[in-house]
Amino acid sequence: MIPLDRPRLRFTADLQPLLGSIFQATNFPDIGSAKFQRAQGGDSLLVESVQSMANRLEGMAWDRASHRPVPLVEALPYVRVHRRDDPETYLTSSREEAHRLASAFVREATLDGTPMTDVIRDRLGLVKDTPLDYPRMARAVLGLDPFCLLHGVFFGRKEWLGQPKFTRAISGVIEAHDVREVVSGGRKADHVRHQLGEGGGTSEGYGSVPFHRVEWTAGEIKAMFVVDVDLLASYGLGPEITELLALIALWEIRTLLSRGLRLRTACDLEVVEEPKDLPHQAELEARIGELIAATEVSADPITVLWKG
Repeated sequence: MIPLDRPRLRFTADLQPLLGSIFQATNFPDIGSAKFQRAQGGDSLLVESVQSMANRLEGMAWDRASHRPVPLVEALPYVRVHRRDDPETYLTSSREEAHRLASAFVREATLDGTPMTDVIRDRLGLVKDTPLDYPRMARAVLGLDPFCLLHGVFFGRKEWLGQPKFTRAISGVIEAHDVREVVSGGRKADHVRHQLGEGGGTSEGYGSVPFHRVEWTAGEIKAMFVVDVDLLASYGLGPEITELLALIALWEIRTLLSRGLRLRTACDLEVVEEPKDLPHQAELEARIGELIAATEVSADPITVLWKG
């Protein structure tokens, strides 16, 4: 197992396209693919951004089919959001929402009749004219959803005095270096309607429409990760909780590299060189299970009712 006495743990994996040699990078509105030049020279490409990787890493611990955490971490608390007018119907959770515990669906819900803005404020100990107590707040967040300590949460509302923020403790990014454009095209064919006129055109989905696309090839593709152990330790939750959180972060990295690199329809990647020092999945899962059983972090999900 990796010693956790280092302030930050860094891992790099070399990747390549699983099919062929080209891939589709993430695209942003108005700017397209994020192409840039490193100081070393040459054209590079942001294949997957830090914010997108945070969502993908967190998603490794969630079973979308059952709307529940994967068995390894199902004993850890989180907030489930149901509809107030239909309390049996699952809507979303703090594990799926972009803002986690600060999501509007959590914030505008009630727990046993109490608004969640008040529940979170009181559990975090937010009072006027008082400095933010991060160890206390971290302990409260641990009891609501410990994944917020790994992936970050910003209680950025005026109702939450001081607007505390827990920064991301695990970060990842995928970059491609020495990239070249691959320009291709195609045609959406309509074998029924040969002429456009009354009754609907291309805007309604009829007709044959040519299109172009830009994909990429690269000299190298790298996935890079950092786990901030010092940040987790600074919350004062004790060595076992710190180890548990750090190992869950490593497990997310290991799981993403082994199962989660189909980023888009035309971007399916595989690992060609494993990160150095990253433990095997079975080793991580065994230790995580031991730590969950040994620490007092297990709790049932917290079900809240969104006003809808």
